[in-house]
Amino acid sequence: MNKEILKDISVLYVEDENDVREFTSKLLGSLLKKVYVAQNGLEGLEIYKENQNDIDLIISDINMPKMNGLDMCEQIRKINNEMPLVITSAHNDTNFLRKAIEVGVNTYAMKPIDLYQLIESIIKAMEPILLKRKLIELNLSLESKIEQEVSKIKSILDAQDNIIIVTHNENITNVNKKFLDFFEIKDFDDFTSSGKNIFDFFQEEFGFITKEKINKQESWIQYIKDLHEIDRIVKIKNSSNEEKIFAINVDFYENKDNYYVFSLTDITKLKEKSNLLEYQASHDKLTGLFNRNRFDELYSKEIKRAKRYENNLSIILFDIDDFKNVNDNYGHQIGDEVLIEISKILLNNVREPDICVRWGGEEFLILLPQTNLEGAKAVAEKIRVTIIEKPLTEKNLPISASFGVCQMDENDGDFSLISKSDKLLYLAKKSGKNIVIAQ
Repeated sequence: MNKEILKDISVLYVEDENDVREFTSKLLGSLLKKVYVAQNGLEGLEIYKENQNDIDLIISDINMPKMNGLDMCEQIRKINNEMPLVITSAHNDTNFLRKAIEVGVNTYAMKPIDLYQLIESIIKAMEPILLKRKLIELNLSLESKIEQEVSKIKSILDAQDNIIIVTHNENITNVNKKFLDFFEIKDFDDFTSSGKNIFDFFQEEFGFITKEKINKQESWIQYIKDLHEIDRIVKIKNSSNEEKIFAINVDFYENKDNYYVFSLTDITKLKEKSNLLEYQASHDKLTGLFNRNRFDELYSKEIKRAKRYENNLSIILFDIDDFKNVNDNYGHQIGDEVLIEISKILLNNVREPDICVRWGGEEFLILLPQTNLEGAKAVAEKIRVTIIEKPLTEKNLPISASFGVCQMDENDGDFSLISKSDKLLYLAKKSGKNIVIAQ
């Protein structure tokens, strides 16, 4: 890692856990130029607005009172679309990943925080930005001075931890040592003499940028540049035939017509951390919702958080009405399809911080932080109506569900809140089904 860049970086660090915030900010302060510290997203946003000219990077937790980390980052990106963002979290659900990519999070470090990993994330997030700054500071006219300044450019490019490619129009004019090492190419001349372009190395796999897609474009550079950040992902095999996944960042240089710098950041580990093993351990295989094991971890934390900050916390527990009849009459495959479609309805009608769980066979639970009883009841009613109004599966089955909704009070513990919602669900079933009962 290029640790020399750390001493020139000022960060805004946002974390609501006091002990984590104090310990991590102290360590960061010993390595970085300056560390601004905030206790929640709202405070972090205000600090950023006051010091935006001095802050180079944002490090933030996700779940926080007043404003969560991703919402704060989204607001900051409206002020500065190029601000690097690093998220620290143990949060791995698909909603978070989708939201994180939409906001433009550069990378994230898993909790409990490993300082080495966090520093590595900072460097990876900052390198493309610092590279651009250095090139601008040198005030290179890439068209007229490229030959005479080639040694300066090469030293800058080679110092980067990411794969760097410089292009003019459709032609690659320079690459860094990381690029050459990755493909075991002797030098840039060997690469150009091979007649290959970077996209010749892209793997043909669904969900990634491929050579086949690029060949259909009038301009491959414009095609990649115009893609949303969420879609700017490639899979490439290195010289050892190992597959690596990269996120592509594209920088266009104003007043330098048709010159671009492509930075390829290795996100293979990020993908691995958010995919199969962790996903299977924390999610229901059929629906993709959290399973009860993962819920137990999150629930205890949310109970403590709600009591500490005196926030509202509500639970929705609902059950598909007469689900046994679906399995008996149409088979378990159709039953599974009903569960999947119900799960999609659920996810489409909750917020990003809400925790959605497959509670049992046909039972679902939603934990709603910072939500009072009326708000939770409104969510439950919206889900109930959507289910009843939308025939499900290819059989167009009319499905309904019954709901129990309650809000935590000061005397509630881990078990009593769920017990209350379960009793209310039972009452909804006894009251004719297809109803929301809240108290």
